Amino acid sequence: MKQFLSFCAGACALAVAAMTVNGSQAGGELKVGDKAPAFEATNEEGKAWKSSDVVGKKFVVVYFYPADFTGGCTAQACGFRDNEKDLTDKGIVVVGVSGDSVATHAAFKKEHNLKFTLLSDPKGAVAKQFGVPFTAKQGNAKFKNETFVREGTAQRWTVVIGTDGKIAARYAVKGDTAADSKKVLEVVQNLKK
Repeated sequence: MKQFLSFCAGACALAVAAMTVNGSQAGGELKVGDKAPAFEATNEEGKAWKSSDVVGKKFVVVYFYPADFTGGCTAQACGFRDNEKDLTDKGIVVVGVSGDSVATHAAFKKEHNLKFTLLSDPKGAVAKQFGVPFTAKQGNAKFKNETFVREGTAQRWTVVIGTDGKIAARYAVKGDTAADSKKVLEVVQNLKK
């Protein structure tokens, strides 16, 4: 019995360790003030993008969205594009994350003249680090007679990481997705007061 209890204690410790990702629980809800998880994913050019290259140096907006080439997601991306100067002037780096492939992101970015980074998160690993619900279900996007396969879908959430590397804001985006960039500007403006 003593060996069994010792085994259970060890197994529980391993399970808790496996759930922890950079100091926060994977799949758990991050709160304002928590340290932002460090993450890495592949961008639309097929290159590795590391959060450590920008977090702690600038405000970083990580916005999760369901799919490229859909109405609400296009409006949200174009909102960030249209407010690019105001965002840049306030020291904000924008990063979009979805379950879409690198190829889909490349086509989406080119079609809508997006200047910010789009990260491919096909298995939802980054979404899980930020506690964003992710459904692992294959979907397709069609654009100009080409079909792009998406392995999974993240819910629409925006996370603002402060220059201190901590979560400054975290919210589900509902309604007018194009206005998300303006909300981000308000959040950062309030942080600078």
